[in-house]
Amino acid sequence: MSKGQIFVLSGPPGAGKSTVRQALLEKRPSLIYSVSFTTRQPRAGERDGVDYYFVTREEFLARHKQGEFAEYNQIFGNYYGTSRKTLQEALDQGKEVLLDIDVDGAAILKMKFPGGVFILLVPPSRQELERRLRGRGTEDEAQVEERLARVAYELGSVGGYDYLICNDRLDEAVDGVLTIIKAESYRTKLSADDLLQQFAF
Repeated sequence: MSKGQIFVLSGPPGAGKSTVRQALLEKRPSLIYSVSFTTRQPRAGERDGVDYYFVTREEFLARHKQGEFAEYNQIFGNYYGTSRKTLQEALDQGKEVLLDIDVDGAAILKMKFPGGVFILLVPPSRQELERRLRGRGTEDEAQVEERLARVAYELGSVGGYDYLICNDRLDEAVDGVLTIIKAESYRTKLSADDLLQQFAF
């Protein structure tokens, strides 16, 4: 039986998952970040093995064929996947594992790891989301519009999340997620049997 805990930080493109994730890892060093594999090209400042494992499409598909991914998805022509082995090893060691993945992947992981905590991060408004997407400077106009359409689809179809955090201000979003992680980590430490033993006469 797994002793650790999975925290899945998810949300549509432009919700600020990567920024919130980086702040969480700085504030809670006990969190282990499960680095995803992707076939997309690195953005400015992204590091291989830290932000993502950047692999070729052929390598990704070979890994998928071997059953290496606990979840995978194709978004805007690029593949993304989470290593099943890395997740299980961290859980078996009793670690708190943080993932930063899309909502479809989060739903799949929630089914495979029912004890995982699914935190949905959303931007405060379409206007703010649009500002963030354009501010990244990594997509052309058509790509920005495609991402905005995907957000509407994702927010309309997502379900099964445990918590929803509005990422209006980074500090408040990070504090909100940290509160969830601390509460859930403490809750899982005390099972019903543990409580009965503590209060046995």
